[in-house]
Amino acid sequence: MWKNRLEQFAQTLSLWLFWPSMALITWGELSPHPPDLSGVLMWDKAQHFVAYFGLGGMATLALGVRPKLAWTILGIILFSGALEILQGYTGRDPDIFDFIANSIGAFAGLAAGMLFLWLLGSLVAAPRTD
Repeated sequence: MWKNRLEQFAQTLSLWLFWPSMALITWGELSPHPPDLSGVLMWDKAQHFVAYFGLGGMATLALGVRPKLAWTILGIILFSGALEILQGYTGRDPDIFDFIANSIGAFAGLAAGMLFLWLLGSLVAAPRTD
């Protein structure tokens, strides 16, 4: 059925993209001279939100809704906090508001992933009555 294929595709794509995304975000947060994305997302906090929204969403699609997912989201949030602390050693300033944007983004990605999975599960054809 098409919904099973779509769910499998989303899960596989999320699995393949999660770790490269983690590496790219880590590089971006720890680089002394990160790329200037002000033309794409004007506000620094929006950049943090979007990055961790992606990680939270990918984790949700890759794992599905199960207890392991809560630990994974917590791990993503704690990892973002560690990166903020480590920024102080790279010549950049750690910012608690970046951490907050990261956390909100991870939770929003979790919610969006859960909504996607719920909608996919709800898209069952109604039985014909004729």
